[in-house]
Amino acid sequence: MQDWLRERLAELEAAGLLRDPADADVRQQLSESAGAEPRDPRDSRAGLRPRLLDACSNDYLGLAAAPVSRETFEELGSLRIGAGASRLVQGTFPEQLVLEQELASWTRCEAVLLTSSAFAANLGALPALCDSHSVIISDALNHASIVDACRLARCQVVVTPHLDLTAIEAALRKRSPVARAWVVLETLFSMDGDCPDLPAVRALCDRYGAGLLLDEAHSLGTLGPEGAGLAAAQGVRAEVLVGGLGKAVGAQGGFLAGSGELRTWLWNRARSFVFSTAPSPLLSHVVLAQVRRARRADAARERLSALSRELRQALQARGIPLAIDGIGPIVPVRLGSNDRAMRAMAVLRERAILAQAIRPPTVPVGAARLRLTVHADWPDDAVSRLAEGVEAACAS
Repeated sequence: MQDWLRERLAELEAAGLLRDPADADVRQQLSESAGAEPRDPRDSRAGLRPRLLDACSNDYLGLAAAPVSRETFEELGSLRIGAGASRLVQGTFPEQLVLEQELASWTRCEAVLLTSSAFAANLGALPALCDSHSVIISDALNHASIVDACRLARCQVVVTPHLDLTAIEAALRKRSPVARAWVVLETLFSMDGDCPDLPAVRALCDRYGAGLLLDEAHSLGTLGPEGAGLAAAQGVRAEVLVGGLGKAVGAQGGFLAGSGELRTWLWNRARSFVFSTAPSPLLSHVVLAQVRRARRADAARERLSALSRELRQALQARGIPLAIDGIGPIVPVRLGSNDRAMRAMAVLRERAILAQAIRPPTVPVGAARLRLTVHADWPDDAVSRLAEGVEAACAS
C-alpha cells in the first residue's frame, strides 16, 4: 500500500496536481499575524509576519471572523454540544428547527431541511428525487457534489455545454415521455463566477414539465434581496434550492429548501441526511445569529459588488483578459497550464496576497487559473494591490 501511495503521489507531483497538507503554514500566517499592519514582505526589520490579503476564501462578507455577540454567547451555556443521533432517531432539537424556519423565510421557501454541508445536501437530494427512469440535465461546469450526486442517482445523466439553453431544451425534448426530468444548475458558478439566465431556464422547465434544482451555495448572502440568492433576485421559483452556510454566512453546514412535501420526502429518503448525526444544537444557534447578520448585511453586499466591479476593471485596464464578465465576487484569471498557475500563486504569495491556483480536476485540463475572490471587509488599497500583483504574476 505504501509503495502504491508513493507512486501515485509522484504522478500527481509530476503533473503539477499535488496538493500538500504542509501548505497549512499559510493559514498559520493568517492567524499569527492578526492585527499586524500590511508591510512589504521583503522587509525583515519587523518580527511580525505580514498580514496576507485573503483573495481566495469564500468568506465574501467577512462574517467568518465576526465575534459571537455577548447575548448569543451567554445563551450557549444552556445548549447541547452534540445532537447524539440522527434527526430521525432523537437528534432533533429546537435550535435546528428555528434555524430551518429562518432559512425558509430568507430563501422565500415553504420549508427547509438542514444538512451537514452543501455537499451532503446535493448528495442526498438527487438520488432521493430520481429513479431508474429519470433523466438529470446537468451543466458541464457544475461542481463536484452535483457530479457525484448524479452518479449516485443511477439514472440517465445528460451533461450539457456550459449555460447552453439550446442544449438543455434539446435534452428535454429527446427524453422518454415516462422520464421525470431535472435540470440542475449552480446559480453562481464556483470556478467561473458567471450566472445562468434563470427565467429562461424556468420557462424551459415549465414547457417540458421538468423540475429545477438550483445550487445557491455561492450566491446565498452575496446576491438578491437580503442576500437571498440569484433565484430571489430574478424572481424565479425552483422546486429545490441547495444552500451553503460555510461561505458568505461564515459558519458551517448546508440545507435543502422547497415545499413542505419535499422536506418530508427528503427526511425519509435523502441518505446523506437520514444516516448522519444531526447538526449540533449549539452550532445551530450560532449559525442562526450568522444568518441574521448576513440578511442584514446590505451595506457589506453593496461594498462587495462595488469592489468586484473595481477589481474586474483594474485587471482589464492592465491588459489581463477575463474569460467571464461576471457579476459576483468570483473573478477567475485563466492561465492555462498548471505550472503557470502555480508560479503565479507563488508570486502573489511573495507580495503577501493569498490567491489559489486552481487545477484539474477542479477545472478542465488546460484551464488552470487563479480563482480570485473579493471580500467586503478588504482594506481600501486591496484592489490596487491585487491588480498589481496579478499583473506581475501573469508576467512571470
